[in-house]
Amino acid sequence: MNFALLRSSVAVGLCALASAGFAQEVTGAGATFPAPLYAKWADAYNKSTGVRINYQSVGSGAGLKQIRSKTVDFGASDMPLKDDELAKDGLVQFPTVIGGVVPVVNIAGIKPGQIKLTGAVLGDIYLGKITKWNDAALAALNPACRCPMRRSRWCGVPMARAPASSSPTTSRR
Repeated sequence: MNFALLRSSVAVGLCALASAGFAQEVTGAGATFPAPLYAKWADAYNKSTGVRINYQSVGSGAGLKQIRSKTVDFGASDMPLKDDELAKDGLVQFPTVIGGVVPVVNIAGIKPGQIKLTGAVLGDIYLGKITKWNDAALAALNPACRCPMRRSRWCGVPMARAPASSSPTTSRR
């Protein structure tokens, strides 16, 4: 048995135990990020056991709402819940997928991979402390790069996601 199938089996087994008996279909909802991987795991698990896993990638907030209202067998969120929230709702959590949030820029005259950022500089961009692409902190990291003086589009509004999405929370940590 390969590792992905074993992981899938454990996750589905826990979900099935949490639901009312061993159903032939397990339903989940939540974060969009892990959906492609969940689909692969679900397909492999279905071929191996005949049990269908239906995962709706509706966003973390909607997934949490559905698991709390018990309309699904499991929910998924990019953001871990606090212990008191889990206890209040009678839920358990465990990580299934790890990923990253990646900044992407489109600056006229700058080639892909040409800009270097540190965590501190990226944080200052998100905090609005760096507002121009030719800021001294960026220039120090990129001495060969001639960044334009125009305002960074990140400044002030680094992301536009649904309020219930946990992706913006991931970037604020």
